[in-house]
Amino acid sequence: MAFIIKPLSGIKTTVTIPPDKSISHRALLMASLCKGKTVIKPFLRSNDTLATLDCMKRLGISAELRDDNTLIVEGKGMLYLPPVPTVNLYARESGTTMRILSGILAGQKFDVLFDAEPSLARRPMKRIVEPLRKMGANISGSPSASRLAEGSPRRTPRGEPFKDNIFPPLVIRPVKHLKGKTFKLEIASAQVKSAILFASLYADKKTTVIEPFHSRDHTERMLKLFKAKIKIAGRKVTCRPVKKLCTPGKIFIPADFSSAAFLIVLALILKKSAVTIKNVNINPTRCGLLNVLKRMGAKIKIVNKRAAYEPYADIIAEASRLKGATVKREEIPLMIDEIPILCVAAAFAQGITRIEGIKELRIKETDRIASMVSNLRGAGVDIADKPDGKDDWMMIVKGKESYDGAHFVSHHDHRTAMSMIVFAMACGSGSSIDDLSCIDKSFPEFVATVSNLYTLRNPVGVGHARPSKK
Repeated sequence: MAFIIKPLSGIKTTVTIPPDKSISHRALLMASLCKGKTVIKPFLRSNDTLATLDCMKRLGISAELRDDNTLIVEGKGMLYLPPVPTVNLYARESGTTMRILSGILAGQKFDVLFDAEPSLARRPMKRIVEPLRKMGANISGSPSASRLAEGSPRRTPRGEPFKDNIFPPLVIRPVKHLKGKTFKLEIASAQVKSAILFASLYADKKTTVIEPFHSRDHTERMLKLFKAKIKIAGRKVTCRPVKKLCTPGKIFIPADFSSAAFLIVLALILKKSAVTIKNVNINPTRCGLLNVLKRMGAKIKIVNKRAAYEPYADIIAEASRLKGATVKREEIPLMIDEIPILCVAAAFAQGITRIEGIKELRIKETDRIASMVSNLRGAGVDIADKPDGKDDWMMIVKGKESYDGAHFVSHHDHRTAMSMIVFAMACGSGSSIDDLSCIDKSFPEFVATVSNLYTLRNPVGVGHARPSKK
């Protein structure tokens, strides 16, 4: 079933988007490790965060998600007390759930079988398994040969043979204690860093993580909020073991910048448009896209700034004449989830945009480099991907002012799907996309949000994203 997207322009509105996905995961995990009640509001109700919530319940944690998206967590302390000696957990398609929760599970006192949907079971887990093993964790996974679909490549996007990698399901068994270590990461990864830092809470001495570039620091901020013994010095993070964590009682989760990015770019590329997005997380390790868009000439204002454990503000984006820019590899960890929508902005920018150091995009829900190149090229965008000479990949986009519509393929990837809907809304004629169900992974309200823009523009019914009759 295809879905139709019609062109749009002249939007002036204010929108509220869902709470941050990364922070929702981490707030729930931290609350589960405290004795007593933590109230998290609002909590993101998406497929990924619900996967983490389900895991918590299987681990014996009382967590009630109310209709108003208030999550009430009753923790029992650092060690979970599950109702069975071996716990079967299911991460669904959430790589964040599997990767960062594994760091906590490495310090528990029971056996865990941690499985996932086939799409996640094909994503390599060696990146977290190896450092956890170095800390003394008893963690193992499945050989890739039994998990790969027919015709899948024999190497990971980094060039590692699949036979040398580790894939779900993971088996985690208890050990007497974990060992504090120093890790110098080759690739900046918030999920790898988070898995190590969560495991460090159970170690015998301090653990240090040193990154080549800054990655998202939501875990560090959350650890500070819950009174963990953590010290940050540039790209070096040191965390000491603790016997207990202290809940702040209540946690407010600001709107998700990665979700806001789609509305920001939409406003920039739609003629005569301006969109205000309320209460958006503006953590500097998260919103690198803003810096790039401003270099491209974007009219973006940050207003009503509020300081908290995570800073947040209102973002105003207005229609802009964008120009091409170069994005360096050290910027990528601060905008890794926004590369697809950046490609859309680049498609409407005058001149060439060069995005370096993006190989990590090949191991997301889909190969996002391939999905964006094929979709945009099919719509007439001059876009190419190629090696950048440093064992990495880049995309080069030569933009122009307008495009005709086309049919797009989501590749079952939420960020690809939302990016192509935004692109289609700025095209000169109608477009279609094959599937929208994957969007529930991170931004379930996205289709309703953009559909409402048509109603605001023309109450008599400009067409919006809806099933076709095919």
